[in-house]
Amino acid sequence: MFAFNQRTMTPSGMTAADAVARTAAGDTVLVDVRDPSELASGGKAKGAINIPSATLMMRADPRSPECVPELKDGKPIAVYCASGARSAMAKQMLERMGHAEVHNIGGLGHWRRAGGEVE
Repeated sequence: MFAFNQRTMTPSGMTAADAVARTAAGDTVLVDVRDPSELASGGKAKGAINIPSATLMMRADPRSPECVPELKDGKPIAVYCASGARSAMAKQMLERMGHAEVHNIGGLGHWRRAGGEVE
């Protein structure tokens, strides 16, 4: 289970470097839970789909007709936000929806430091 080290606020579990490699290989679905205004000002991780945390219940639940197709095939999911706090909540929500493998990789900065591209 993912947890933050409370002293450093760095993610544990699947690392951002793991997510960069696994997303590039097509083995993991990368989800950005930030708001559209945040994407407009700072971009998003290459290959990420944007599902703002406010719409996660509707767009990520496999039982919902609004669920994005990428989340219906059972692939592992890596989520991130700006700092890792919203993605921690998103991880819990996705697990409650029945997604078997969900990882919080922290924030977009973690992705960048791991060598991930931003578009």
